[in-house]
Amino acid sequence: MPTVEQIRDQASGLRRIQAPRPVRVITVTSGKGGVGKTNVSLNLAMALSEKGQQVTIMDADLGLGNIDVLLGLHPEYNLSHVINGERDLEEIIVPGPGNLSVIPAASGVQMMAELTPSQHGGLIRAFSELHHEIDVLLVDTAAGISDSVISFSRAAQEVLVVVCDEPASITDAYALIKLLNREHGLFRFRILSNMVKSAQHGREVYETITKVTDRFLDVALDYVGHVPHDDYVVKSIRKQRSVLEAFPRSRAAQAYRTLADKVNKWPIPKGAGGHLEFFVERLVQPLPDTMEALP
Repeated sequence: MPTVEQIRDQASGLRRIQAPRPVRVITVTSGKGGVGKTNVSLNLAMALSEKGQQVTIMDADLGLGNIDVLLGLHPEYNLSHVINGERDLEEIIVPGPGNLSVIPAASGVQMMAELTPSQHGGLIRAFSELHHEIDVLLVDTAAGISDSVISFSRAAQEVLVVVCDEPASITDAYALIKLLNREHGLFRFRILSNMVKSAQHGREVYETITKVTDRFLDVALDYVGHVPHDDYVVKSIRKQRSVLEAFPRSRAAQAYRTLADKVNKWPIPKGAGGHLEFFVERLVQPLPDTMEALP
């Protein structure tokens, strides 16, 4: 008859076999529009995909989605069909280039931009029933401090805030961080300087934000680097392709690969954070029945 220790070892092995690996969920957001946030989301997703990750990007700018347009995709269904109960989340996923999958949002649908926090919660819970193979979920939010931005930021393990060297971008990024910290308890934020002239310029943008946050907020800001201003980015948008595909040797493409290397080194979540999260069932693994009878 097996000992208690042997049963525990067997149960531990069973959990490792049955439990799906956790998904790294990253919300990409910004205080204002026009800072290149969606382009960052798309190209980071492509860079991670290049490195062998199964990446899904969710277009969470629910009423003004455009990731499908940037990739030249023509999805038949989108998140509005999920909200209306016409389709399951699994049914609206469309394949993109490489290992990338896309969850498209509606465009020009006012109802989607006015969803309640409970409806956002319903979308987040829907990911618990998603069987799609995935290593990383990138959530490209709307700009600003809407309910959807708050809901999706709280539900992710990482919040990547995109800023550029404009006073409004910096002040609005601070306002977003302040709201998520003081009202919703988020503590750590990753900062990416976008469309800057140099590495030094990117760090200066980051330091401008930290001068204010260090004085007024109890937060930890992590500078993850910069993406240079690069004309090839605009050319790739016109081609409806990522800059990594269209111009793989460009400075911007190299910056995204460097960023992807850093992202892959971020710790993988080992437990739920205490509030509604994407893929929460992959963070909280129940013990097998055999363990319940053990003392």
